[in-house]
Amino acid sequence: MDIVTDERLARELDAYGCALTPQVLTPEECAQIAGLYDEPGHFRATIDMERHRFGAGQYRYFGHPIPPLIARLRAAFYARLLPIARDWAARLGQPAPWPDDFNEWLDMCHRAGQTRPTPILLRYRENDWNALHRDLYGDLVFPLQVVIGLDRPGHDYTGGEFLLVEQRPRAQSRGTVTLLPQGHGLVFTTRDRPVRSSRGWSAAPVRHGVSTVRSGLRHTLGLVLHDAT
Repeated sequence: MDIVTDERLARELDAYGCALTPQVLTPEECAQIAGLYDEPGHFRATIDMERHRFGAGQYRYFGHPIPPLIARLRAAFYARLLPIARDWAARLGQPAPWPDDFNEWLDMCHRAGQTRPTPILLRYRENDWNALHRDLYGDLVFPLQVVIGLDRPGHDYTGGEFLLVEQRPRAQSRGTVTLLPQGHGLVFTTRDRPVRSSRGWSAAPVRHGVSTVRSGLRHTLGLVLHDAT
C-alpha cells in the first residue's frame, strides 16, 4: 500500500474535483476485499439501491471492527489529503476542524453523535447503476473521499464508469467520467470544491454516481473519511 499525494494529484483535484492515485492495492488484496462481500458478519447494514430509489445494485457498510487493511487505508488517505482539505477551507473562508490525527477526528465525530463506521463495499451486476448523490451523514464532514476499484474494467465488467457532476456558478453543470483501474483509488470531493469566481472563491456543489454496468461484476471499496449518525 503506497499512497502519495503529489503535485499532480492536488492539481487535478483543483481542476476537476477528482484525481486517480497510483496503485494502492495489489490484485490479491483487491480479491481479498471483494471476497468479504459474501461474509455478512463484517457488515452493519446492507442497502438495496433499487428499493430506496438510489439506482440498482447493492452495497454494504462495514461494522466494527473494520478489517485492518481497510482501516489502514482510511487513516493513510486522511493524513495525505488533510493539507488539501485545509487549503480548500482557507480559500472558502470555512472552518477546518480536522486534527492532525485521524483517530482524534473520529473521536470528534463520535462525540457529535456520528458513531457508525462508513467504509462501504459495493457490488454491481449487469444493468446496475448508482444515482448522483453525496455521502454526508452528519454535521462533521471531511471534504474528500476515495473509491478504489477492485475488479478489472474491460475484463471483469464493462460500463460502470464513475461519474462526477459539478454545478458551476452561473453556468451549466459539468460532468467528469473516470474508469477505475483495479487497485487504484479515485480521490474526489465529498460535497463541494473551491472554484474561482468574479468575487474570489465560491463553493461549487458536486455529486457523484456510477453509470450502468453493461456486463459482468463490479466491486468497489468506498472510503468516506467521517463517521455517520
